[in-house]
Amino acid sequence: MLRRLYRKTLTLAASPRAPAWLAVVAFAESSFFPVPPDVMLAPMVMTRPERAWAYAGICTAASVAGGIAGYCIGYFLSPAGLWLLALLGHTEGLEVFRQWYDHWGLWVILIKGMTPIPYKLVTIASGLAAFSFPMFIAASVVTRGGRFFLAAFLIKRYGPRVEHLIERRIYTIAGVVLAVAVIGFIAVRLIH
Repeated sequence: MLRRLYRKTLTLAASPRAPAWLAVVAFAESSFFPVPPDVMLAPMVMTRPERAWAYAGICTAASVAGGIAGYCIGYFLSPAGLWLLALLGHTEGLEVFRQWYDHWGLWVILIKGMTPIPYKLVTIASGLAAFSFPMFIAASVVTRGGRFFLAAFLIKRYGPRVEHLIERRIYTIAGVVLAVAVIGFIAVRLIH
């Protein structure tokens, strides 16, 4: 099923209405859809590199809007939020996320928003944990924008060579980004 969704998403990237579909996929991925918008972003940027920043902006805005929807699901519709977390394999998710928020606060969103951990888990859990909504929005803009603009830059600059590298090494790249963020966080904690 996921492979079929993946292929369908690639087909949408080639359609004349690709920017609108990119927004739909980015929005949906932030709250419930399993396929990340990068699947559409990469071929769209390769096809029209002059529109790379516009596409990354569409991804960012729609992803943050979808994140708000995920937050609202968790905050206002907690039974639905708990059900979605369970469906995604995180039945203990709320308590774990609450502990993370108590201990790490904003860093939970900043780190998880850049990694391959599904962003929808962060959005729903943030609402369930009643995390600060303005802080959630700010962190979402930074992490999602960072992710999509970096991907657009790399694909625009290096084209198909980097697309294959990103697809094959996404977890390694995300791990390096995560390690740098954690080291930065520890350094800030030690300084204070």
